[in-house]
Parts: sequence; C-alpha cells; structure tokens
Amino acid sequence: MRGARVVQKVSSTRGFARVAPHVVPALDRAVHRLTRGKVLLSAQLLPGVVLTSTGARSGLPRRTPLACMPEGGRRRWILVGSNFGRPGHPAWSHNLLAHPDAEISWKGRDVPVTAVLLAGEERAAAWRALLAFWPPYAAYQARVEREIRVFRLVPRRESATGGGPPA
Repeated sequence: MRGARVVQKVSSTRGFARVAPHVVPALDRAVHRLTRGKVLLSAQLLPGVVLTSTGARSGLPRRTPLACMPEGGRRRWILVGSNFGRPGHPAWSHNLLAHPDAEISWKGRDVPVTAVLLAGEERAAAWRALLAFWPPYAAYQARVEREIRVFRLVPRRESATGGGPPA
C-alpha cells in the first residue's frame, strides 16, 4: 500500500517527532470525546486506545491516546513508549510503572487492564512483531540511547487469574 509507506516514511522523520507530540494527542482526545469513545483519528492508520492511567506523582487520572498493536485474536495489546523517537520516556510509561492497573478505551468499550513491562526474550519477540507491524519504530529506537519501553496490557480479570484466558 503506497499511502501507508509514505506515512511511515514521514512519521520516521525528526520533524514529525517535533510536531506530532503536540498535535496528534490533542486531535485524538477531541475526536474521541466528540464521538463518545468510538473514533480515534490516528487509529485510521494504526489501531489505537485511549489509556487512562494514574499519575505516578500526582495520583490523578491521566488520559493519553496511543497507538497499539493488538495481539492476535486475544484481548491483549502492546504499547510502545517510543515518544516519537524523542530522548525521554513518555510520561504515561512512568505512570504504568508506578501504577500498572489502568483502563483503556478500545473501540468504544472501556476495558480494565494491567500493564506488564516486557523484558528479555519476551520483549525481543514483541519488538520483532512491532517492527513488522510498524517499521518506523526502528527509526525511533535508532535516534535514542534509551531502550524503548514495551508494555503488554492484559484485561484485569486475566491478570488476576495468572494471565491465562478467563475460565
């Protein structure tokens, strides 16, 4: 798909990394609110969620529209703390480290989730899948010295039962 390749190329640039964090989330929040959670503007290109996490320092709810990679047919999602290839980790990733229980809005439905920071081979396998899913993540990682955080979101009822599918 030619259009997707153009968007991937543009989203890999430093200029996009400077502008997008100020524009994309604001547009996503507005459209999501206006459509009562049914539409995320950026999800027209990539699947997306609106993450409601608890602020690491403030303890207040924080809503952040994010691209995600749904995992297969399972109700699990991968979030990437790429921060558009900017140096620091995004605030939402600090929030999930401090308070892993969160909620996402997924296709108009609210889903309570627990976030798990991936490490080792589990992260490596997810990273390979992410690069196949959205190649610009490689450009984001190449621009920063930090390891980009990768989280798996699991519905809370699954995480309470050991991570397997509900009985």
